[in-house]
Amino acid sequence: MSQFFQVHPENPQLRLIKQAVEIIRAGGVVIYPTDSSYALGCHIGDKSAVERIRRLRQLDDKHNFTLVCRDLSQIGLFAKVDTGAFRLLKNHTPGPYTFILNATREVPRMLLHPKRRTIGLRVPSHPIAQALLGELGEPLMSVSLILPGETLPLSDPYEMRQILEHQVDLIIDGGFGGLEASTVINLADDQPQIIRVGCGDPAPFGEA
Repeated sequence: MSQFFQVHPENPQLRLIKQAVEIIRAGGVVIYPTDSSYALGCHIGDKSAVERIRRLRQLDDKHNFTLVCRDLSQIGLFAKVDTGAFRLLKNHTPGPYTFILNATREVPRMLLHPKRRTIGLRVPSHPIAQALLGELGEPLMSVSLILPGETLPLSDPYEMRQILEHQVDLIIDGGFGGLEASTVINLADDQPQIIRVGCGDPAPFGEA
């Protein structure tokens, strides 16, 4: 049975944030809000938690996982960022974008795309996500909360509780979430490529 924390979406209660981070550090799988939609998250190096998320979402080994980071400097630790990519990242973070970049050796192998050695990175502007990342001190391994067979993320925390309370360790209720995932941009190649159009405006990155 999962825990259910009601966290203020603009002024998160530090006591609850600390408890949430303890659950993450202990290997828990959590549902938390971002500036696009709700996401599933776990500790970056916890293999069993990653596998639980993989099973829950029915993801194959070619899925690009995302490291949700607190800021740009954290992205630079886990991804190879050239000048052009840095400019794009600086102009569009924090925000509802996920960027696919070539990973550094800091990224656990189990999170990498097996052939391309890439990783998704994102800096959300949501106060709850930022509070979690600040307390954790490292990125959260994350995927959007889109269940198998569905095209839209779950947005109602009480529905999440009904469906997933036996499959996750914590649901953070920060109010209703968005119905669109983040916009995904591939910056691992020479030209930016739009992989998925979500709630972030794709126009600055060229044609979809």
